[in-house]
Amino acid sequence: MTNLKVYQYSKCGTCRKAVKWLEAQGHELELIPIFDTPPSQDELTKLIQKSGLEVKKFFNTSGEVYKEQQLKDKLPGMSEEEQITLLASNGRLIKRPIVTDGERVTVGFKEETFEQEWNNA
Repeated sequence: MTNLKVYQYSKCGTCRKAVKWLEAQGHELELIPIFDTPPSQDELTKLIQKSGLEVKKFFNTSGEVYKEQQLKDKLPGMSEEEQITLLASNGRLIKRPIVTDGERVTVGFKEETFEQEWNNA
């Protein structure tokens, strides 16, 4: 199977489920602690482009930091570049896990999405 890079937080239940699912499919995983080593601004830009998702889909909207900074109200007024800079500045703002093989990218964990993207990778 493929080598996948997984940005995750080991205490996050969703991340643990995703890692378990990927390992069960036989993938080799490079686990990256997202709070200690968040993706750089450049890396995030590439991940966002490859995912085909809007930048806002990369925000952890249920997280404390997101709520504390009132980003729900602030993000619409920010440019895409400003949003990516903000994401890169704090791993707690990033929705997790982010899984990539260098070409494809998924954000969060939905089993049906993982089935489509990573089952036959």
